[in-house]
Parts: sequence; structure tokens; C-alpha cells
Amino acid sequence: MGGAPIYGAFSNVILTLTLLFFSSSLALHGSGRAGGGSAGQINSNSILVALLDSHYTELAELVEKALLLQTLEEAVGKHNITIFAPKNEALERDLDSEFKRFLLEPRNLESLQALLLSHIIPSRIDSVSWPESAESTRHGTLSEGHHLNLSREGTGEKAVDRARVIHPDALARPDGVIHGIERLLVPQSVQDDFNNRRSLRSITAVKPEGAPEVDPRTHRLKKPAPPTKPGSPPALPIFDAMAPGPSLAPAPAPGPGGPHHHFDGEAQVKDFIHTLLHYGGYNEMADILVNLTSLASEMGRLVSEGYVLTVLAPNDEAMAKLTTDQLSEPGAPEQIMYYHLIPEYQTEESMYNAVRRFGKVKYDTLRLPHKVMAQEADGSVKFGQGDGSAYLFDPDIYTDGRISVQGIDGVLFPSEAIVVKSEKMFSPAKVVTKPRRGKLLEFTCRILGTFGKHAQFTSC
Repeated sequence: MGGAPIYGAFSNVILTLTLLFFSSSLALHGSGRAGGGSAGQINSNSILVALLDSHYTELAELVEKALLLQTLEEAVGKHNITIFAPKNEALERDLDSEFKRFLLEPRNLESLQALLLSHIIPSRIDSVSWPESAESTRHGTLSEGHHLNLSREGTGEKAVDRARVIHPDALARPDGVIHGIERLLVPQSVQDDFNNRRSLRSITAVKPEGAPEVDPRTHRLKKPAPPTKPGSPPALPIFDAMAPGPSLAPAPAPGPGGPHHHFDGEAQVKDFIHTLLHYGGYNEMADILVNLTSLASEMGRLVSEGYVLTVLAPNDEAMAKLTTDQLSEPGAPEQIMYYHLIPEYQTEESMYNAVRRFGKVKYDTLRLPHKVMAQEADGSVKFGQGDGSAYLFDPDIYTDGRISVQGIDGVLFPSEAIVVKSEKMFSPAKVVTKPRRGKLLEFTCRILGTFGKHAQFTSC
């Protein structure tokens, strides 16, 4: 018994000290007691103090939570009591978790009080006064309308109802005795309350269903999406889940880690941005993601919904070459960043193996419908074409299975944008020429000029 784990020992010590203080204050008025006395008087040798200071810590904690201290003080003040205390394992490990949760709910306080009071008989029954025959004797408890049957088995072991007494006379005091029993005694009334609550919850806990949705293209009711297995990838492509508008992707797929067992996209995006800052040389990229655009929050939402991303991060030297005209147009920073986000999880090894095997590989980007082309060059991976190309400069800056960050030494632009830009730079100057006149018109103007009438015709 001495080696039993102490749970809630601090609260029990506080309660013991409180009762000791209460008893000492009563003793000042000359009202000591031995074995019984008037109501409202408790001394340090009381069975109630012994219970709170015993190794039956689980039972003592339940008595405290059930707000039964005042009731037990009054009971001890009136007569001797007998407490049947279940062992800690019976309340901590053996008790059904759902039933224990039911008892600890504030709305079920009366059920918890009835359960605990049904373990207390308002009379002293120690081992000497235990019935000797196999026939059980019936004794009323502090719980109204509830009785306990005490008996002795053929082997001589004592029993109370269906529980075996494993520690008879575990604690004995002048005003009561405690017997240790192997299991919790559950009155039928408490069991009925629990069953009613559980059946009511199973009836009322119906998941709400929203109003049916109509497909605007077909004007028919949309069919609900089939259930997905936990951890499966989203059913819709990533482009359907992007802003603007609410996400069309299914609910977040449960993933490893996290308090809710889902992918924590926001934390992962913050982590990779901090990694960029600590890595050095990518401060401009981190600044654009956080301050100039809303991409950081959108990337976090996409990762939380089960999508994966590969970020081609231009270094600070490459970002410094961007001109004011390239960033001044509305939405330009977002479009530049979208072209550097690949909706796949790629590492330096996977991309290099792909270009080694296939020569040129085109990856989708979040800037629809543009793709970024990758090819092998100088033992590395080269993205883009011509002057708008960039090399894989710092591979695998950040890889966590959901987000991959690859450092490059240039800012990428779609090939169409490069062509339009070159056409604007080298467009020839327009030459204004007079419309060419036909020979018949020239002959007519010459004749009119002979008579001095050609000024009347604008064509001449």
C-alpha cells in the first residue's frame, strides 16, 4: 500500500490542513469528541481526515469534485460510518473512459454524488461484526434508496455486493472504518442515467446537412463527393483550390503530427520563410512573400488541405535586377511569385534525375497556363530559356515532405512575356507615306492644271 502512486497529493494535503484547522477551532470551545458526538465537530483522528490523507487518492479526489465534504462532515458528526474504498486502479485504469467522462461532467454532479454516497454505510461494520454465514445482510447507505449486501464466501473472503474486500479494516478510527474493495460499485440508478445520456447522445448527435447545391453549368443538383481515406491526396487539382473564392478542395486530410492530426500548413510556411532568412541571401524573396503579397497565407491554406509545393526561390542578387517597370504593374509581384511555385514536391535529386533521363522537362506552375522548362546544363538543372534562364544554385534549402525550397540565381519569366518584351524594345519606327495615286488620276490632274482648275479637287 505504501508504494501506491500519489495522485492529487497536494490537494489532499490542503484539504487535510483545512480540516485540522476546523477541528482545532472547534476544540477551543471545549467540544472534543471520541468515537461519536454532536454534529459539526471533526478532529484530526477522524476517519474523514484519514480518507483524504490515505493512499486511496482517486476516491478522495472524486469526493472533492463531488462537493461532498460538508455532507460527510455532518454524517461523521452524527454516527460512525463504514466506507468501502475502491483501489486506485479500479478508478484510474479499469473504469470505462466514457463512464468516467460522464461522471466528471458538471451536469451529472448528482449522479457522481449518488455513486460515492452508495459506498458509505451510516454505521460501523468492521471485520469482527462482519456476518459469518454465507447469507448476506442488507444495509442502507447514505445514498437515498440504495442498499449494500454484505456476505462471506465459502473461502472465508468478505464480499460487498459483487465486489471482493481485498483490504479489510484498511483504516480504522474511533468514528469509522475503511475497507478496501477491488472494484467500483455502480448503483442501478446511476447506470440508468448513464445509459439514458448515451442513447440520447446517439440520437441527437446527427451531423447537420447543408442545403443541396446546384451546378451553375448543368442546373442540376451536385452530387456529394465520395468519402476519402485519411491521408489521401485532394480529389481536385490545386488550381481549383486557389484564391479568389472559397476552396473547392475536400476537407483537410489527416496527416502526421499536429494537435488536430492535420497538416499545419501555416506553421510549415512560417518555418520555411524563417529558414530562408536564416540561410541568408534570400531576404527579398521572404519579404515579397510576407509583405507585398498574400501568398504566404494562401500557401499555408493549400498545404493544410493536403497539397504539396516546390518553391523556386531567386536569391537577393537576382531580385535586385528587377526593374521598377516589372514590379509597378498591378499584380506583378504576385504573377512573378506564382510562376516560381510548382504544384509538385520536387527535390534537387528528383529534378536532376528527370532532366538527365528526358532531356527537357516542363513543370506546371501556379501561374496558369504557363509552365517552366527545366533541362540539364553544366551538371546542374537550368530553368527557363535564353536570357531569362536561371540555374539551381542552392539545392534543398528546405524540405519537409510538403514544401520544398530550391534556390536559383535568376528571376524566371514566361517565354511569352519575354517575346512581348523584346518586341516592345526593338519595334521599328512607323514611316508615314502618302497614298499612291493611279495613272488615270495623274493624267486628269495634269489636264486640269493646264486650264487652272486642279485646285478645286482635293485629290490633286
